[in-house]
Amino acid sequence: MSTAHNITGHNIEVVTEFIDAWSRLDPDELASYFTDDGCYHNIPVGPVAGRDNVRAMIAAFTADWTETQWDLLTIVGDGNVVIAERLDRTRAGDKSVDLPCTGVFEMANGKIKVWRDYFDLATFTSAMS
Repeated sequence: MSTAHNITGHNIEVVTEFIDAWSRLDPDELASYFTDDGCYHNIPVGPVAGRDNVRAMIAAFTADWTETQWDLLTIVGDGNVVIAERLDRTRAGDKSVDLPCTGVFEMANGKIKVWRDYFDLATFTSAMS
């Protein structure tokens, strides 16, 4: 088995664990998956860089969430890039949304260096407002 294949497999495993971790809604745990200088870019809004800032962003937008489960539909990787298609099912009190998303992860040493998440912001905001 080639080194590139081993790296790809490990990165897919890390991203899968990260996606599963969202159900625990723990910003500290989620931020721990990022490099110190990691960047999280929800494409409909601006990017946030640095693990502490990523943690703060996650804490802010999940503050009202009461439950979330991210269903992994497709995951593929090539070296340090992993692409994960998901259906994010989220509840905030009596409001809920099933949000189709695709995340592109650039990995470095088993951590997320850059995460770009593509989704329709209007789908999320109309369901949660």
